[in-house]
Amino acid sequence: DQPVARDYRRTHGDRTHAERVGLLAENLADYRADVHRCGPAELPALIARLLAERGARSVVVPAGLPPEWLAEADVERLPDAAENTARDLDAVDSVVTGCAVAIAETGTIVLDAGPDQGRRRITLVPDHHICVVRARDHVVDSVVQGLERLDPAHPLTWISGPSATSDIELDRVEGVHGPRTLEVIIVEDAAEG
Repeated sequence: DQPVARDYRRTHGDRTHAERVGLLAENLADYRADVHRCGPAELPALIARLLAERGARSVVVPAGLPPEWLAEADVERLPDAAENTARDLDAVDSVVTGCAVAIAETGTIVLDAGPDQGRRRITLVPDHHICVVRARDHVVDSVVQGLERLDPAHPLTWISGPSATSDIELDRVEGVHGPRTLEVIIVEDAAEG
């Protein structure tokens, strides 16, 4: 047994916080996620608007989701519960969650079933997922930095855009293995901009 050297680069360049967040937004958009940016005070109105534009009448809510996030949304709320079946979740229009980490270099959002994220299946069954990323708390440059923040004993869901697959003729189909529409809201304090 020989120890493996871990002296590789941790990031691919030196970025300011604003550059890191900008790279995340750019890479998410490249993966066909709809990216929105706002301050904390605008978050409830933005979530309400996105749900209304989607025509969402119902939303799955993880137990630890801050209640103020949905304060302005006129939707029925289905609490994340073990007894919710796949059929129950399929009948829901949207899900709103937080995230554990967001990786700028790859445009990847990682969920770890934390209190504001809920169980894994609530983000895989509804067709529309709104994921809130708090820039200061969640955005890192690289996969290496992201892994350092994650507990491998937790169920991890790595998301790079809406669910998509291609057949043998490379026809892209979205929504096969998860939400057809991914909307990511990057929340930044005024001091971060």
